[in-house]
Amino acid sequence: MSLLRRTAHSLCLVAIVLLLAGCESKRAPEYRPSFSSQPVRAKTVYLFGVHPLHNPQRLYEVFSPLMSHLSEQIDEAEFRLEASRDYASYDAKLYGRHFHFALPNPYQTVQSTAHGYRVFGKMDDDENFRGIILVRRDSGIDSVQDLVGQSVSYPAPTALAATMLPQYYLQSHGVDVMTQLDNRYVGSQESSIMNVFLGETTAGATWPPPWRALVRERPELLRALEVKWRTDPLPNNGLVVRDDIPDGLVRQVSQVLFHLQDNPVGRTILDRMELSRFTPADDNTYQPVRDFLARFSAQVRPVL
Repeated sequence: MSLLRRTAHSLCLVAIVLLLAGCESKRAPEYRPSFSSQPVRAKTVYLFGVHPLHNPQRLYEVFSPLMSHLSEQIDEAEFRLEASRDYASYDAKLYGRHFHFALPNPYQTVQSTAHGYRVFGKMDDDENFRGIILVRRDSGIDSVQDLVGQSVSYPAPTALAATMLPQYYLQSHGVDVMTQLDNRYVGSQESSIMNVFLGETTAGATWPPPWRALVRERPELLRALEVKWRTDPLPNNGLVVRDDIPDGLVRQVSQVLFHLQDNPVGRTILDRMELSRFTPADDNTYQPVRDFLARFSAQVRPVL
């Protein structure tokens, strides 16, 4: 090997050694784990089932902030909202004791007590828990008798405000609901409204909160539709808890829910629901609902 080649080779080796030495000096310090003196405890997950008073997407928009707030306020508990695609699916979960906490409609509230739930609260604003019946402004429908032989949309057979109350109203005003109407159960409040708007049904039943919410999003509905009839109200949606949930946790949940109106975060959550407050309640609160269901079953169709 020539002197020139030997010199170049030596310089190359020196460069490699220096490069490796530089890398070694920049190597990260050895990892040493750190330990907390406090044990990390996993939160227990509790399912909170809200009945389909909106479609699933809107239900999450409205009630997810409440679940986050409960989880933040109550140590060692995480609350997860579970929506259901329709009333039948929700009923199966509720009566199968799938939920730990639930916000069922008053009919489902009454029924849930036979499946190991107890009532501990309710939505306030009972004046909102009533049925409304919509028609198109250009329909020519003026009296209840004009609906004879026509189609009427409802969310589901077990929707109390949006189905049972309107059907009872129509029955009480001279229409035989089960023989003189084409009753269509379309799955959700929004679908019931849109069926009328699109001309699929002559009339549609719902209740005030979803009607107001949908009108805000789609003002054209208000121009095309009108609320033709309103029913009397009943006690609003209930809060129920499964009978194996610790009393201490129920007290904590109640403390948060019944004081939402007392702070800005809580008021924002309530505003999303179009609700002023939650209030304490028990089984006796829903006696008017039981009385109504007995009349409905005798005069319209059996539900008990």
